[in-house]
Amino acid sequence: MGIFSNGTATEGAPSAPVRRRTDGHALSIVAQDMTVTGDLAAEGVVRVEGRVNGNISAGMQVLLSEGGLVEGDIKTKEAVLGGEVRGTVTAEERIEVQATASVHGDLVAPKLLIQEGGRLNGAIRMETVPAE
Repeated sequence: MGIFSNGTATEGAPSAPVRRRTDGHALSIVAQDMTVTGDLAAEGVVRVEGRVNGNISAGMQVLLSEGGLVEGDIKTKEAVLGGEVRGTVTAEERIEVQATASVHGDLVAPKLLIQEGGRLNGAIRMETVPAE
């Protein structure tokens, strides 16, 4: 079954269940070989494997992969950072700074996890962030 199929199996092909997101939000990906210049806004999840030169606003989650770079501010419900951020990260619920992450800016969230090896050059404010 192909990526863009309608969920029905074709003759001779093995049938596999189609996974649909039940929360109604999509996944947006900035691929590893991609650079986006300008602000990004999405209601669902934004995954950054490449480079973003601008601010990111995501209603659900921002996932920054190892090797990914964001030069701008991030605002979301939950942020999981494995790459590099040069800007402020604000989350309504939680921020996770993984061992491979480097953050040059402030973190603002009620819950915070920094794994051993994760780097932070900025301030931490553990406060409730109002939803937009």
